[in-house]
Amino acid sequence: MVGSIQSEIKQSKPLTPEQEVILTVQRTADSFQRRVVEVLKPHGISGTQYNVLRILRGAGKDGLPCGAIAERMVTRDPDITRLLDRLDKMGFIARERGQRDRRVVTTTITDAGLKLLKQLDKPVQEVGTALVRNLSKTQMQQLVELLDLARSSAG
Repeated sequence: MVGSIQSEIKQSKPLTPEQEVILTVQRTADSFQRRVVEVLKPHGISGTQYNVLRILRGAGKDGLPCGAIAERMVTRDPDITRLLDRLDKMGFIARERGQRDRRVVTTTITDAGLKLLKQLDKPVQEVGTALVRNLSKTQMQQLVELLDLARSSAG
């Protein structure tokens, strides 16, 4: 049953519309993320690691420096280097120092990383479809536009 968060929270002071929006978005994001994690967990990777692998697949064979990966992340990870270390140790990425500037380390996805993503593409898509099955295509587009508008206020 779909209901407002207001009815689920017992407190003496009612929530403002702004508070209700924030809590609803947070609860929805958490619920969606938990479902995706269920798909990823048997493969030994986290949602953040999956995000990095998808970014690197999109970057192609040239890869990306660490800072560019961090900029494209869905959720910010304060220690991107450690995150990349774990993926490197698992064999899903490779890193190489630049020839011109030795300070720049370029990260690429390996064949093992590509293989893992190929295995995960369909199950992740199926979860995504299931999570929004109650919305029409028009409602999905409206929701995306509203969330983009709200996020633009966050800076």
